[in-house]
Amino acid sequence: MNPLTVIKLPFTRRAGWKALQQRKPSIPVLAWCLVLPMSLLPPVLLYYAGTHYGDDFVLGFADREWRFITTILFLAELLTFFVMGWLIHTVVNGTRELSIDYPDAYLLAALAPLPLWSSALVLLIPSLLLNSLAVLVALGISCSLVYHGLQALCERSDNDVTTMYATYTIMAAGVLAWGLLMAIIWAY
Repeated sequence: MNPLTVIKLPFTRRAGWKALQQRKPSIPVLAWCLVLPMSLLPPVLLYYAGTHYGDDFVLGFADREWRFITTILFLAELLTFFVMGWLIHTVVNGTRELSIDYPDAYLLAALAPLPLWSSALVLLIPSLLLNSLAVLVALGISCSLVYHGLQALCERSDNDVTTMYATYTIMAAGVLAWGLLMAIIWAY
């Protein structure tokens, strides 16, 4: 699949989703080849920011135990992939109108955090405002990715209320998990 098609995934239910679904990547392949390498990005860059920028980034930033925090973050990201795949399957199949199998649910769980993982690249710039903006934009793109992914994988039409409901439920759980991760980071 070419990079232009991947960039279109969050913005349409037509471009690329069927090709991804036909490939049927297994859950272990998704975990090893996509989730594991991409989930390394935020902890590594957070460790870099924490050890190099110090209090210039945020007051009290330099005094944290970055090895411990980034290890917990990495493990939590891996766990979140498996929980979100199960959650997507459960929420979608809990409605009468939608249906999704486990491989497709985990495909969506692997693709949805890609914008958030990629937004960690902004940690190379020591600006709290810029980093906060990047995370908010990435969160919006992730929401759109889940919505259009559900539309494509469940073969739904545009403006489908059931797909919107499932997206809201899935993203609420995702934002809750993400908020918990951020609380863990700031607590240590």
